[in-house]
This record gives sequence, C-alpha cells and structure tokens, in this order.
Amino acid sequence: MAGVTITTRIPVAGRRDWLSDTYHEFEYFTQQPTASLSDMVFGFLEESEGLPQSVSSEEECRKIENLVEDEEKENIGNVDENKSFWENQHQLLQDTICRTTSLESRIRSATKEALIEIQTENSVCACGRPLASGCRDCLMGEVSGRLRNAGYNSAICKSKWRSSPDIPSGEHTFLDVIENTSSKKGEVRVIIELNFRAEFEMARASEDYNRLVRRLPEVFVGKVERLSSLIKILCSAAKKCMKQRKMHMGPWRKQKYMQAKWLSACKRTTSTPLLSMGYSSPLPKPRASMLTEDLLEKLSNVHSTAVEVL
Repeated sequence: MAGVTITTRIPVAGRRDWLSDTYHEFEYFTQQPTASLSDMVFGFLEESEGLPQSVSSEEECRKIENLVEDEEKENIGNVDENKSFWENQHQLLQDTICRTTSLESRIRSATKEALIEIQTENSVCACGRPLASGCRDCLMGEVSGRLRNAGYNSAICKSKWRSSPDIPSGEHTFLDVIENTSSKKGEVRVIIELNFRAEFEMARASEDYNRLVRRLPEVFVGKVERLSSLIKILCSAAKKCMKQRKMHMGPWRKQKYMQAKWLSACKRTTSTPLLSMGYSSPLPKPRASMLTEDLLEKLSNVHSTAVEVL
C-alpha cells in the first residue's frame, strides 16, 4: 500500500457547484463586514449625540444664570420704581386734598355740623333705626334737608348708567350742592359723599394701597374737578396694586366705573324722610288676615246674641 497514490476526480458538474457555493460564501463574508461597519458608524454617531448635549447643557446653565442676574436687576429696578410710584401717589393725594375753595370749606363745615347734630339728637328715621348708624338713605335725606335749611341748594342725587364693553351697569346715590356764582363759571357743583373712604377699600390690597386709602376723608365734600382728580389717583393706585399682587382687577374698580358713580347723569330729589326724636318708635299695626276678621266678627255676634238672651 505504500507509495500508492489515490487520486479522486471531481466531476465537472460537481466542481462547478462547489465553486459556486464557495463564491457565494466569499461574497457573503466580504459583504457582511461592510454592513456591520455601517451599523457601527451610525451607532457611534447616535451615541455621540450625548457630547453636544453636555455642551448645550453648559450653555443653558449660562443662559439661566444670565436670566437670573437680569431678573434680580429688574427686581431691584422694580422696587425703586414701585417706591417712587407710591411716593408720587401720596404727594398727589395730599396736594389734591389740601387745595380747597371758600365755597367747599363752607359746605364742608355745614355738613359736619349737620352730622354732629344728628348724632347728638339720637334721631330715629322712618325705618325705626338710629339715624346716625342706621339707614343710609334716611341719613342722606336728613343731611340734605339741614343743608337746605342752612340756605344751600342741596339734593339727593341718584346716578344710573348702562353697561359697556369696559364696565358693567350700576347705580349710586349721593348728595350735591349747586351754587350760583357771579363769575363766568355760572353754576358750581359740589359733591358730598358720606362714605367716601369705603368706596375705595379693597379686601386683599397691599399695605401701600391701604396706607393711601387711609389718608382719604371719611366724608368727601368737594367740586367735581377735585373728585375727578382723586378718582384718577386712587384708580391708578388700585391698578398698580393688583399688578404687583398678580391679581385681576375687577371692572368695578376701574376709573370709568368710579367716575360713573358721581360724574354721570343723575336725578336730583329734595324729599326729606320723616324723623322722630329719641329711640322710641311707634309699634307697627298688626296685620290681620281675612280669616281673622271673619272670626272676630262671628265671635262678637255670638257674644251680643248671648247678652240679648240673658
């Protein structure tokens, strides 16, 4: 057996199949690394997106720091601006209140005297309540009557206005005095509001606004021009207060609404309520129904019949 060489012949057809299979396998291996390399490249790019993110986060941190610094500077500027605003409002309010005319002073003194007299007399209005601390309508009627007795053309004014896109409808009652002057101005109108300070009070107002309102007189007596100036000052302060507190300002707090209360068209009346002195008031008559009246009549008839029989 040594030296014997065994030779195996591969058929031509079988050789072609083997070469074909080898070629396909070679083609597979030569193409497969190319696809995996492409996947690795794109995979790396996707993973490497974290690098720009770290850079962008640093930029975002710088932006946030800059925004914080700008906000702090803006807050400091707002504090100075707010302080200047409220100081200016206080000065404007003081100047407006202190300026007065002789006519305003005389009507103011007469109004004050009337209120003191009503309080000391313990008058009771037609509603049966103490006039000084009870019915507002009766109190206005009594003050207006006393001003007329003092020689002033005083009346109760009731203003009424329709709703608009800016403000809702409403109505308000107050007093006024119309004085005829010899000057070119002709008639001069003086407004009297017995509860002036309360008209501008707000429940959740800031201390700056409350301090401004506390400087208002409880009873306002002044000309239309002075009242208009006060309304502008207080409504501007209310708007600033709501903005600082980041709250919505109701339409009834706006300048147009407050002006409509006293400066819109109104109806003047001079009726005076009936008053009684002292706190004793007549008891109201009992109301009897038709059933009660019929029963009383029957009882009286029965009683008279019994008397006649006896």
